[in-house]
Amino acid sequence: MSDYSIGISGLNAAEQALDVIGNNIANSATEGYHRQRIELSPSLSVREGSLLFGTGVNVDGVAQVIDNLLEQEILRQYSSLGQVDRELVTLQSLESVVGEFSSEDRGLNAAIDNFFNSMQDLSTNPTDGVWQNQVVSDAEVLAGQFRTLGEYLTTLETEIQMEVDNTVDSLNSLTSQIADLNEQIQRVEVGGGTAGNLRDQRDKLISDVAALVSVETQSRDYGVVDVIIAGIPVVMGAATVELEAGLDSSGQMGISVKGEANYTTSVSGGAVGGLLALKNDLVFDIHNDLDSLAVAIIQAINELHVQGVGSAGSFTELTGWKMLSEDAADFGSGVGDGSIYVRLTDTSTGEATRHEIGIDASSDSLTSIAAAFDAITGLNATVVNSKLSITTDAGYEFDFLPAVPSGPTGSTLTGSPPTISVSGIYDGTANDTFTFTVSGTGSVGNGTLQLVVTDSSSNTVATFDVGSGYEAGEALEVGNGIKIALTTGSLNDGETFEVEAFADTDTSGVLAAVGINTFFSGNGADDMAVCSGVSSAPSRVAACLGADMTDNTNALRLAGVQDETLSSLGSLTCGEFYRQLVTNVGLEVSTRDTEQSNIELIVQNLESRRDDISGVDINKEAAELLIYEQMFQAMAKYISTIQTSMQSLMEIL
Repeated sequence: MSDYSIGISGLNAAEQALDVIGNNIANSATEGYHRQRIELSPSLSVREGSLLFGTGVNVDGVAQVIDNLLEQEILRQYSSLGQVDRELVTLQSLESVVGEFSSEDRGLNAAIDNFFNSMQDLSTNPTDGVWQNQVVSDAEVLAGQFRTLGEYLTTLETEIQMEVDNTVDSLNSLTSQIADLNEQIQRVEVGGGTAGNLRDQRDKLISDVAALVSVETQSRDYGVVDVIIAGIPVVMGAATVELEAGLDSSGQMGISVKGEANYTTSVSGGAVGGLLALKNDLVFDIHNDLDSLAVAIIQAINELHVQGVGSAGSFTELTGWKMLSEDAADFGSGVGDGSIYVRLTDTSTGEATRHEIGIDASSDSLTSIAAAFDAITGLNATVVNSKLSITTDAGYEFDFLPAVPSGPTGSTLTGSPPTISVSGIYDGTANDTFTFTVSGTGSVGNGTLQLVVTDSSSNTVATFDVGSGYEAGEALEVGNGIKIALTTGSLNDGETFEVEAFADTDTSGVLAAVGINTFFSGNGADDMAVCSGVSSAPSRVAACLGADMTDNTNALRLAGVQDETLSSLGSLTCGEFYRQLVTNVGLEVSTRDTEQSNIELIVQNLESRRDDISGVDINKEAAELLIYEQMFQAMAKYISTIQTSMQSLMEIL
């Protein structure tokens, strides 16, 4: 009886081995399939007397030929490749857009140059309407280029968010399928069966998950595998947890268990990792840099523009833009403690007076600033719909020109002093007060009479001989663009007079922040525009700083912004900063391109190693097929021989 058992066990083993080999051959082209092999062991021996006899062969099971460490590394590289692929596609698209906008003859880089060049051209003809119109036209092109690129980035960020949502939905679908297969695998293997094909299907789905996000797996009994994403166990046996994407309190995008809104932003690997890196870092940084450039140009131009006037002259009315907050402390980083100096002109007499409005950024508001303007006779100021509006009474005009006064702003001269006239345009870098102290006593043009000039820090700036040798009315160069001249008259030793000089008539930054006499509006690239008061009236381009309003001083200062190194741009000029932005995008693309090639090579090598270990070699399977075919035939012949022997024995008996 044991002879038949040995034969039957051999036939059974050969039959099952042939099934396994057939399954391997049938799946030789199936992606993710791992070669299977039959595991055989000798049956327990039996003792007869002093001898041990074998009882045949046992089929212990069917096992997958798999290197788990290698499979884990392949999953990790799939995740890395998925992230780099996703980042590279978007960055290449962004590079083409930024590259177009940075071309030499068009785009943002050219628009920046054209705007400043037109401002330089205006400085040669500061009252010419043709050049004023050209400045406005080039400024509108510049703002339009910023808006186009800013809107593109905003749209791209929105599309990335939508793609993250869709990808997370795909993840939820995959994890649900993995859980279903876990249940099937467990049911088969608890019953003593093998579920190699089901395991391969499940592992292929896990590979698909790895292409979408970095994944960790934990093996359990009966072939069950748990799946963890970003520290969240999304598959636990046959149970699943759904994920969702969203923004955290700081605007960073992440993923969370659905309904909990506890978003994890430090998610890496796969398309999700790439999309989050783009949304939270790469595209965000590029958009932030573009906004920084737009804001830097807006602020630098506006801070100079608010002080000047165009050929249209001074104002009878100015209205700022709508403020989100009326507290000065919330006006922006460019606002601090300081003073606003407004110049009020009586149009009937031509007399101009300058009035100081002190600003305390910690306590002032739009309303208190309006009240300070309103307190000046001839001016009216209100806040309507969070906008500061300044108007004049009939017969008055106002501006913020730093023009030097026609005469001294303070004096202790007595007797019959000369008439002192002041002229020029101050080109110093800081507001100053020059004090002229008389040395000696006598009449102008006679004796050894002198004027000693000191600045606000009591440093001696100049000493003038206005006694013998000085011709009344002769202009004296004080320095920094200021001149004085004296008529005949008497001066007494120790007497003084003062001349105020302004480099900045708004040291608080409030005027530019609230939109009074500004050139550009906007809070970044997306909404940058030329202010309507300038675009509708190019004669309001503030090219002048002098009292006669025909000079080109402010136009030169505005054009000079192009070559200024701005602290908000990392001490780079506008052009340098944008070129660096474009270069950085190119470097990111180059880096990702190199990473992609390297990872693809690693994946190729790992998959080649996996094929060597787990892949199906048709030739080897054919050889195995021949072995088990011969085994089957031999066992059949063995049983036939046993049967013949038994029949012969029975005939003898």
